[in-house]
Amino acid sequence: MFNRNHKQMKHLLWILLCSVVVAATAQTVPELYQGADLPLGEKLIADSQCDACHTRNVGGNGYAIYRPAGRVNSLGALRGQVEACNTMLNLGLFPDEVTSIAAVLNRDHYRFK
Repeated sequence: MFNRNHKQMKHLLWILLCSVVVAATAQTVPELYQGADLPLGEKLIADSQCDACHTRNVGGNGYAIYRPAGRVNSLGALRGQVEACNTMLNLGLFPDEVTSIAAVLNRDHYRFK
C-alpha cells in the first residue's frame, strides 16, 4: 500500500513541477517560441557542443558569435540561424528541437521580445 501511495505522490509532484515549469516558461518565452522545451534546448546545446564549435569559429569563449546587432536581429532570424547550424552540421534536429535551442539562446544571449 505504501509503495502505491508513494508512486501516486511522485506522479502528482511531477505533474505539479511540470505545471510550474510551463507557467514560468510561458512568462519568459516570446510568442514565437511558446511551447519550447527550455530544458531540452539546454541539453541539446550541451550535447551538440555548440559552445565548442563557436569557440573554434570566433575564439575566446565563443560568446562573440552572439551579436544581436549583426546578422541575427530578430526571433525568426535566430531560429533560422539555429536551423542553418542544424543543416550545415547534419545534427538531425527536429523542428521543435531547433525552436527549443533558439528559445534558450534568446533567453540567455539575445533577449528579443
